Amino acid sequence: MSDIPLYNAEADADLALFSNPAFRATAVQRVGLALVAIGVLALLVAFVSGLGAANPVVFGLVALVGLAGGGVIYGLGGLGHEPGVRTEGTMFSSNESRGAIGWTMGLIATGFYVLLYFWPQGLAGLIPLANPLSELIRGTPATLENGGQWWLYTTLYTLAIAVMGVRAIVRYRHSRYHVIRTLSVVFFQTAIAFALPAILVRLQQPELYLNIIWPLDFDLFFPWKIAELRAEGTLGIAMLIWGTAAAFLVTPVLTYLYGKRWYCSWVCGCGGLAETAGDPYRHLSDKSLTAWKVERWMVHGVLAAIVVGTIVMGVAAVLEVRWLDLTANTFGWLYGLLIGAVFAGVIGVGFYPIFGSRVWCRFGCPMAAILGLQQRFFSRFRITTNGGQCISCGQCSAYCEMGIDVRHYAQRGQNIVRASCVGCGICATVCPRGVLRLENGSDTSGASRAGRPVNNLIADLDIL
Repeated sequence: MSDIPLYNAEADADLALFSNPAFRATAVQRVGLALVAIGVLALLVAFVSGLGAANPVVFGLVALVGLAGGGVIYGLGGLGHEPGVRTEGTMFSSNESRGAIGWTMGLIATGFYVLLYFWPQGLAGLIPLANPLSELIRGTPATLENGGQWWLYTTLYTLAIAVMGVRAIVRYRHSRYHVIRTLSVVFFQTAIAFALPAILVRLQQPELYLNIIWPLDFDLFFPWKIAELRAEGTLGIAMLIWGTAAAFLVTPVLTYLYGKRWYCSWVCGCGGLAETAGDPYRHLSDKSLTAWKVERWMVHGVLAAIVVGTIVMGVAAVLEVRWLDLTANTFGWLYGLLIGAVFAGVIGVGFYPIFGSRVWCRFGCPMAAILGLQQRFFSRFRITTNGGQCISCGQCSAYCEMGIDVRHYAQRGQNIVRASCVGCGICATVCPRGVLRLENGSDTSGASRAGRPVNNLIADLDIL
């Protein structure tokens, strides 16, 4: 017994390394984290003291350099780690496993959204920080009186997608599919959803968002909206034509060819935030059968509500009947409050660290619902499986942000054609055996793949 050591320092160190959160920051990442901390401190001081209003340029630059510069440096520091999803230690992570850090992040994000939607005066200390950028790009000041909180929010939202997009690109740098997909969502958010509307405002044109399509833009076809767009001249009419074509022609065709991923994982701002800032929390989605049942009722219920609401509000705009106008106005107010503010904002983003990154997309987004129905019944897109190679490790199911039990299909060699699948491709990336494959083909039988599929985007680009 005396020859057996009571304490093995090396073994203890190895155990500590394994049991700590999945990754240890490199030296470069520590520098990035330090800069991010400085940016957060600048926001905090401006928020609680009001000094940002007196020195908006100084505090704005410090916050921008700290958050953006530090975030990019932190993301690039990931080059010191192996690419891909690192699963070891995730369950011990305070941030990624609903620990203290995760709950703190969730409460901060939720609190921000509550202020944004219900008490914007609480953001009075932060809005001036976005004013210099607003005057530079939009040519107008960002103040509380003219809705400056929304410009602040749009700026922070775009910054989060761009900065965390660097992290996503570094993490998935071994997959061209994920690199291109991340670059796509960063481009659409930065250029189409952020820069273009701001430039239009500077040119004294209507502030238009080309990436928001019906049913998200549910009032596009109302008589008063049509009259408003026509009054804007050529640009307004072009927007009306685009909105109509996008809803009834572009969307069905692209969904037929590529599934709902063309929008949900490549274009949409909500999806872009989920795939970048929400990536560390994708494994937290509920995979239970009960969650799936709730999901189907909720998301299609919201879609049905917006279809009925669109019809009611459209008829009310034509007939001008008092009780019908009251009904339409009440519906619009309730939808904006419960769906637009509480569901899409407070819960959809604020609860990333608690319920995963696609709560809104999965349970509430009417656009995801209508694209999902198109994908389920007539799209060529599917995830094919090779059940003979599946070892039932469960990685695919664990990292599905939409809560799909991918392993259930893989074990049986069944194609995955679920309406909720957004085609992010992470399940195929984390599979250690190459069982899963994203394909666009003509076979809808649900059998395992055999031979080369028709129009296989993944194989043609040699991405996965």
